[in-house]
Amino acid sequence: MKIHKEGRRILFVTLLVLLALNLLLSRYNGPNVVFNRIFAGASVVAFLLLLQFFRSPFRRLLTHEDLLLAPADGKVVVIEEVIETEYFEDARRQISVFMSPINVHITRNPVSGIVRYFKYHPGQYLVAWHPKSSTQNERTTVVVESDAGPLVLFRQIAGAMARRIVWYVNEGDEVSQGEEFGFIKFGSRVDIFVPLNAEIKVELGQKVKGGETVLCQLIS
Repeated sequence: MKIHKEGRRILFVTLLVLLALNLLLSRYNGPNVVFNRIFAGASVVAFLLLLQFFRSPFRRLLTHEDLLLAPADGKVVVIEEVIETEYFEDARRQISVFMSPINVHITRNPVSGIVRYFKYHPGQYLVAWHPKSSTQNERTTVVVESDAGPLVLFRQIAGAMARRIVWYVNEGDEVSQGEEFGFIKFGSRVDIFVPLNAEIKVELGQKVKGGETVLCQLIS
């Protein structure tokens, strides 16, 4: 396992701040040994939690042009037919994966193909499982014309704790299934919109892994 590039600066700065605070307490709060030890222990725990958030574990990526892979680690919280209003303006099947703060927050391309549409939307920071978060929170929308033929739309959605979305794709880019297309910091979700005839392979409440779990099979 390695540390993701989005976390290296944050981890370095956090480490320096925690070390400085502990050194100051040791020097100027010497008589209060119990408090100093509690603070030191809390500092270690906080840093380890931050470290695990930015971990980038090795994945054995599954690739197949007509299979749509989970774009992120987390739990399936939505499988339903909806009207997608930003790009398709018609009925689609929505699959949503909620990412808790303990999940890996790398987001991966669910299919290979060409990016036909990309847009960043500033917005609110409702809790990521709120139904309106898909259209009101800070988010990005990506539409890929998959190698299998169908267009697939997916969104990175910031949550109540997330304050920054990072993306690595632009319109016209050729993307490969399972490769990173972005990162969401501190709690979020990803929505995927597929044609109604797609064969869903997951269930509500199921835990999935980005780049490994098959969400559905696309029908040409």
